[in-house]
Amino acid sequence: MQRAPASHAVQRLSLTPLGAGDLIDRTIRLYRRHFMALIRAAAPPVVVSAVGSVLWTVGWREAWVTESGGRLSLYVMLLIVGWLLMVGGYFFYFVVMGGASRNLVAHLLSGEQVAALSIYRNVRTRFWGLVGAITVIGIFAFTMALVTFFAWAFALGLVVAGVVALTGGTGWLEGLSMVVLVSGLTLGALAFFFWVVGRVAYVPQVMLVEGQGVFAAVGRSFSLARGNVRRLLAMFLFTTFATYAALMLLLIPLGWYGYAQGVDPLSFRGAEWPLWYAIGNQVVWQISSILLAPVWMLGLSLLYVDERVRHEGYDIELLAAQRLGVEMPRLPAGYVAPLAPALVADTAAAVVPAETQPAMSGGSILGLADRPKF
Repeated sequence: MQRAPASHAVQRLSLTPLGAGDLIDRTIRLYRRHFMALIRAAAPPVVVSAVGSVLWTVGWREAWVTESGGRLSLYVMLLIVGWLLMVGGYFFYFVVMGGASRNLVAHLLSGEQVAALSIYRNVRTRFWGLVGAITVIGIFAFTMALVTFFAWAFALGLVVAGVVALTGGTGWLEGLSMVVLVSGLTLGALAFFFWVVGRVAYVPQVMLVEGQGVFAAVGRSFSLARGNVRRLLAMFLFTTFATYAALMLLLIPLGWYGYAQGVDPLSFRGAEWPLWYAIGNQVVWQISSILLAPVWMLGLSLLYVDERVRHEGYDIELLAAQRLGVEMPRLPAGYVAPLAPALVADTAAAVVPAETQPAMSGGSILGLADRPKF
């Protein structure tokens, strides 16, 4: 792997806590710098889900209008295959983004080149562990999403009833109060959701960077994820608006062309669209996913590094090497450092329990593996 000078790698690390604005700014800068590598890594699973969405669209539209029993069976099969490809593509995307976290952290620490081949090599070394981690995170996030939604819906009912009772049906006052209260309630629900789910945000990073198993990584992520609610919420809002902005930029030309062909692009009844326009609409959605998909992975990896910089002095080894030009001292054989290694040498190796893990990888206190000599 090509490595940048150590001073460049150190300069990418933040010696001060990253606020929400700093996080978004650094995420965008990393995204721009490694745009093509990230797109190549994200493209295969998104292409799979795009094929599935096209098959689903064709099967769903034609199954309602066909009069042939044989064709109906074919369209039902298209629905099943399309659904499996969509779900599998999205699931594989999260696995790939988990594998990308090691490549990005290695880039931040020692200037390792960000490349799609490196990302997929990391995925291959811990594939089943990543599958288990994504499954655990998905079940946990889905459960908390249901809890949050029902709590939000119950609170919304109380708010609506209270506003109507207090305003006495005054139109403008009732509308203004409703907008303010519902907006605050929605932000509160999102903050609660990310406060809970954010506890498992670093599981892929812990697995790939520190070499932990799935359940050990969950516990480690819980201990690291402190005070990241505002930053996660800011990342969510930013990526949501950015995704829809990219979507609109791609949908507008398609809508203009469809309008010239007699299609109503503003219609909410997609069944009235011709098949070519419905497929084009799905393809545009998937292209926007490819463009914005890596942003979350970059943001979470930056947050992971920032948490360890603040709580564990994650950047001290490289900083000492840069300023002093000397190697960090080795620990005597048999001694164990109190902190987890900065970057394990081989994620494919058997996972060592945290309490017996060696303090260093390659002879350094934080365990920076394959660090260039200064």
